[in-house]
Amino acid sequence: MAFDGLSDRLEAAFKKMRSKGALTESDVKSAMREVRMALLEADVNFKVARDFTTKVTERAVGEKVMESLTPSQMVIKIVNDELVALMGGTRSRLAQAAHPPTVILLCGLQGSGKTTHAAKLALMLKNEGHRPLLVGCDIYRPAAIEQLKILGQQADVPVYEQGTNPPVQTAKEAVALARDRGYDYVLLDTAGRLHIDEALMNELKNIKSTVRPTEILLVVDAMTGQDAVTVAEGFNGALGVDGIILTKTDGDTRGGAVLSVLAVTGRPVKFVGVGEKITDLDTFHPDRMASRILGMGDVLSLIEKAEEAIDEKAAAALEEKLRKNKFDLNDLLDQFRQLKKMGNLKDVLGMIPGLGKQMRDVEIDERQFDRMQAIILSMTPKERAAPEILNGSRKKRIAAGCGRSVEEVNKLLAQYKQMKKMFGQFGGGKGSSKKMRRMMMGGNLPF
Repeated sequence: MAFDGLSDRLEAAFKKMRSKGALTESDVKSAMREVRMALLEADVNFKVARDFTTKVTERAVGEKVMESLTPSQMVIKIVNDELVALMGGTRSRLAQAAHPPTVILLCGLQGSGKTTHAAKLALMLKNEGHRPLLVGCDIYRPAAIEQLKILGQQADVPVYEQGTNPPVQTAKEAVALARDRGYDYVLLDTAGRLHIDEALMNELKNIKSTVRPTEILLVVDAMTGQDAVTVAEGFNGALGVDGIILTKTDGDTRGGAVLSVLAVTGRPVKFVGVGEKITDLDTFHPDRMASRILGMGDVLSLIEKAEEAIDEKAAAALEEKLRKNKFDLNDLLDQFRQLKKMGNLKDVLGMIPGLGKQMRDVEIDERQFDRMQAIILSMTPKERAAPEILNGSRKKRIAAGCGRSVEEVNKLLAQYKQMKKMFGQFGGGKGSSKKMRRMMMGGNLPF
């Protein structure tokens, strides 16, 4: 995660506070000096870091905090509150036009990820039941429109483009087309430059004045450091940005520039890119990000990912089978598939309170899922439904069929038996399928 380094430094600062039974004003100010250094080292703008720690100090040295039973926890809560405020306070949703279509103009420097994230946003909107239209307005970057068309196919979202026609004309025609054909969102993928220049801004201003976008979203690369602040100021000053899409937050970066962009522009982060797949786009929640920065996990996002992946009908059917002690390898295979749908397993586990830091240096071989699925898929339907019939010759055939060893087949079957025994102890009952997922995530399978 982009804020891993900041999390480590803040944890070190808070550790010293926790070791004290009572806090003095001097203790708080000393801790805030370390917090300020942590922010600066994480690439947070100096003024932003100074203002942040000043606000925390003013609140933390109050009589109510200093005389509380757990002053260190109260200070950490204040830091959390101020982080949430710094990142926008609450989730910021996309604005919607009073009369469709809602037009969203995506802008940013070349290489920031505009085209990819236009497609990611289109897919997210499509999955929410909308009818988005992607529009190729970048006629300068080689193959930009072709890239958008490929991404549009992956997202199953139509792409409107008019080759090298003026982008203003293409945008105007696309909005008219969307209005006629019932598309409720139009996403304009505009051109970028290696740096802000007058020609780029004039083109964007012309598009803005012509189609009057409902939202202007600035796409910012989280790995650009303090340059992100300059970029954000430039685009916001020229166009009036409504929100930010932050890309590459899964990379090894200090991430503090994000906080600076928010503080300097006053514009909220609305979405974050969390990976390279077209599905890797998350809504930004300031409170959840603050919790992750402070090592408190992100349970709500974890629950949402689980709800998206879990088929409720299948879950109900599974609970019924568990009550009757009929859990078989077909059910295990289905659970593998649902866990994989939740995304990168290391990131998912990192959302669990207390596991974020531990998971950071753990290497998880997600190919193990594929190997175990291959073993199960090499079995006959009868063998999956009744694993007890698997003898030596059957195991050899299964191993040969999937290219794995007999030892791996035996290991999978041993784990299956262990899980079935544990569910027998639970006695099935309501919520049994959720218990199974918790056990799988708790280390009962060889990730």
